[in-house]
Amino acid sequence: MRWWSVANFVSNAGTWMQLTVQNLLVLQITGSAAATGLSMSVQAAPALFVSLLGGTAVDRWPRKPTAAVSQALLGGIALVTAVLVAVDRLDMTSLLALAAVTGLIATVDGPACALLGNDLVPVEDVPSAIGVGALVHNAGRLVGAALAGVTVGFLGTAAAYGANALSFLFVASVIPFLRPVRGTAAARPTPVAGRTPPPHRGVREGLVFFARRRRLVALAGITGVSAVFGRNYGLTLAVLVSGPLAGGAGSFGTVSTVLAAGGIVGAVLGARLRRPSVRLVGCLAAVGGLLQAAAGLSPSLAVLLVLVLPMAVVESVSDTAGTAVLQTDPPARLRGRVLGVWSSVGTVWSLGGPPALGLLMELAGARGALVLGGLVVAATIGAGHLVRTRRTTEAPVLLPSLDGDVTGRGALSTAA
Repeated sequence: MRWWSVANFVSNAGTWMQLTVQNLLVLQITGSAAATGLSMSVQAAPALFVSLLGGTAVDRWPRKPTAAVSQALLGGIALVTAVLVAVDRLDMTSLLALAAVTGLIATVDGPACALLGNDLVPVEDVPSAIGVGALVHNAGRLVGAALAGVTVGFLGTAAAYGANALSFLFVASVIPFLRPVRGTAAARPTPVAGRTPPPHRGVREGLVFFARRRRLVALAGITGVSAVFGRNYGLTLAVLVSGPLAGGAGSFGTVSTVLAAGGIVGAVLGARLRRPSVRLVGCLAAVGGLLQAAAGLSPSLAVLLVLVLPMAVVESVSDTAGTAVLQTDPPARLRGRVLGVWSSVGTVWSLGGPPALGLLMELAGARGALVLGGLVVAATIGAGHLVRTRRTTEAPVLLPSLDGDVTGRGALSTAA
């Protein structure tokens, strides 16, 4: 697990180096902000349409080779991009094609690497492992963004892509030496091909399980309302700082740093969770919504910074708890497919959330969007909790009949 964490830290740092310079590269090639958004959409599109197949493949294929090959392929794409940039042969067509292939491979790589990390620890330690992963992600983000400026300044844009390629290859070289815990999916032999169901049946099985699992549907609802009406702090807080609070780029940089620090603190706290639940995720998301509403009313940058730190901590702990539920609730044979369903749904939110929030900001301003969005998040989750509580209290009472059978079997069936 230590080797896996080190490898992922290196990989995350390389990824954030590339992401930091990628939008600037598109702007240099095209001079169009719309083209930048198009490149991001092209890379995200496979997650919307192919994630179910990718999750099914992860459930069927041996996990370690699958993760190693997908990491090596992603490293190869980054290396090809670095060479094209270095020789000044990268145009918009090739960039979009590379982005689409990257998104396609990521539909397999994401669930494979996530589940492989869980297989390295006993089942009771999986929430802690997910918390460590969140900590590694946030630390890699900070280091990668900082190294991007230095790397581009001294070595050029191609060097950032080259460094990301090396980081992927480092992960691929570490995977063969990992030792999964006995009894986990990665430690079991590959299933016989003739005994596995056809692809369409496997995809349908994952969809049906997700749709019928009430706690997963509730988790999806909580995450969705939070994604649409909150969380997009890179957009809302940027407008708030530069507008009503009359701050500049330096002020927003300070806010971003506090957000990142809060994410790290939250990841440390989330790693201590032993039994995360959907109820905990909902409570934390509601608290985050109320803090967001309070942040929208901040009279000064100092007050905003005081509120931003707990906002980031609550968001990070909530994400860690939700990820733990998502990756441990389904049976082992379905976890890849459930993650595939989740990836498709999450892509819808990530694509639809910013435009909806932007429209709300146009109508209500930065403060209004933060306040209204936070209140909508808290009120929606509170209403869902009340509905669930009422259904629980109205459960049918079952009494034994004279012949020893249970009366009210129809009510029992309806409740089930």
